[in-house]
Amino acid sequence: MPYDNAVMESFFSSLKQELIHHERFEDRDAARAAIFEYIESFYNRQRLHSSLGYRSPEAFERMAEVTN
Repeated sequence: MPYDNAVMESFFSSLKQELIHHERFEDRDAARAAIFEYIESFYNRQRLHSSLGYRSPEAFERMAEVTN
């Protein structure tokens, strides 16, 4: 199916636009660390996602816990 990878394609597009294209990494370890930091500190905790009602994944999960 053509939409199987839509979520990952969207994530990688965001990663490239918001981090990769603006950085020069000394080596792979530096790139790994920056990507980890992007995902854990920004993408999952601060970045607003339209598919989650313009909430971060962390806020969306907290909201779901309260309603259950």
